[in-house]
Amino acid sequence: MGNKSSLLLREEEIAQIQEETGFTPNQIERLYSRFTSLDKNDCGTLSREDFLRIPELAINPLSERIVQSFFAESHDDRVNFLQFMRVLAHFRPIKKNRENKLNCREEKLRFAFSMYDLDSDGKISRDELLAILHMMVGANISEEQLTSIAERTIIEADTNNDQMISFEEFCRALERTDVEQKMSIRFLN
Repeated sequence: MGNKSSLLLREEEIAQIQEETGFTPNQIERLYSRFTSLDKNDCGTLSREDFLRIPELAINPLSERIVQSFFAESHDDRVNFLQFMRVLAHFRPIKKNRENKLNCREEKLRFAFSMYDLDSDGKISRDELLAILHMMVGANISEEQLTSIAERTIIEADTNNDQMISFEEFCRALERTDVEQKMSIRFLN
């Protein structure tokens, strides 16, 4: 069959990925198998099209933003396995006894913030918030209602009155939200 997942990772690569992401060796091997099954060109990297073939992602209204997050540190239009794992690490549940920078509360919030900050300028504007709301609810809510939601959100979160939400303001607004739980996916062992 010659399946590309038979090109197993070396122990030192698994150890490096485990150290950086906090995933167990078994989880890394399972995710590598998934990664290689998505790699239709058998080149060791994924394209945007490869990601959009994931059914759960294809139906997500924020799929373009989510896919873009995988390419944030890529210098071309391909993502290698380590880059793939770094993004997935943001969604790994936080383990109290195992500290990991990629899935700590601040990094989870930074990731969520980047979903809204469409122009990557470090601020969420009313228009960016409105664009995301459009992606999420489509035509299910009227334009007036969406505009009202965006404006109210800015008013509530914007503590320095610049009509934008900074990362610090975003964090303050989500202070009482269980981000650790809401931004976690259970990965099988």
